[in-house]
Amino acid sequence: MTSTFSYLPPCNAAAAAVSSSSLRHYLKPKVPALSSPSTVPFRSKTAINCSPPAHADASVQTDFCFLKKREFVFSAALPFLLILHESVEGFRAEAAELDRSEDERIREEVRKVVTKVRAPGLLRLVFHDAGTFEMNDNSGGMNGSIIHELNRPENKGLKKSVKILEEAKSKLDLIRPVSWADLIAVAGAEAVSICGGPIIAVELGRLDLGKPDPEGKLPEESLDAVGLKQIFSKKGFATRELVALSGAHTIGGKGFGSPVVFDNAYFKILLEKPWSSKGGMSSMIGLPSDRALADDDECLRWIKEYANNQNVFFEDFQNAYIKLVNSGAKWKR
Repeated sequence: MTSTFSYLPPCNAAAAAVSSSSLRHYLKPKVPALSSPSTVPFRSKTAINCSPPAHADASVQTDFCFLKKREFVFSAALPFLLILHESVEGFRAEAAELDRSEDERIREEVRKVVTKVRAPGLLRLVFHDAGTFEMNDNSGGMNGSIIHELNRPENKGLKKSVKILEEAKSKLDLIRPVSWADLIAVAGAEAVSICGGPIIAVELGRLDLGKPDPEGKLPEESLDAVGLKQIFSKKGFATRELVALSGAHTIGGKGFGSPVVFDNAYFKILLEKPWSSKGGMSSMIGLPSDRALADDDECLRWIKEYANNQNVFFEDFQNAYIKLVNSGAKWKR
């Protein structure tokens, strides 16, 4: 039975008489050295030596000549193939370098408009754009749709943050258009960093949706811990990630330490439960959803962990933030 991988036809008795050493001598490819340029002119008609062993029969002579022609074509084309390969690799390297430089330009322009005072609003903008994501139908998410949703009651006050980013976007669009989704994701990361939080590397290349997401997708401030865990689960986030992301309320003047310092004060104050004391401004600290976390055993486990170890909180927040700004995103490449 003939193998499907055989290339030459089966040899007859006469062909078998040809010594293996003789065939190796004639069939060994003569590939030119890579460092030497080809001396074969384009479209040349260089003669090809098709002389097989004199004692070989006609079928071997035909196969031998065919292989010699293949050898010649390969030898002539090899320098051009190497040049093409080097050109493609060079193009890829240059494209990657261009992407890196353009990405850094986006970050530089965003840094110019981000301040500690503006940081809470810019971070809130991220949550309200990405927070519409739903796993079941892969809708919503980090897609810039918040630009078309600013008149909704839950987005009150975010027009100011969008106005801040418009300054950076107008300059960037003159060089290369940048999506709102990318701009908002980077602005949120810079807001965290400028307030002393972790440095978050945000991948760029998101596309904008160009229209609003459906209403009623954001978690409500009045939800208890069970409701929060259910809605975050639908968005693909575990309880640990829910608690870590809630730590963003450490800035913004909600009563969890300094309004412009990103640290783990949020969790320390949740453990103290100052709102349980009678009278005073302590009853105004945080949102109902913040206070609900401290009354849930599963959430309390992570609140204690982050209150005792700020580094763990920073690492978990960084990972959860990246997951948040990638949720539902559509990418250019």
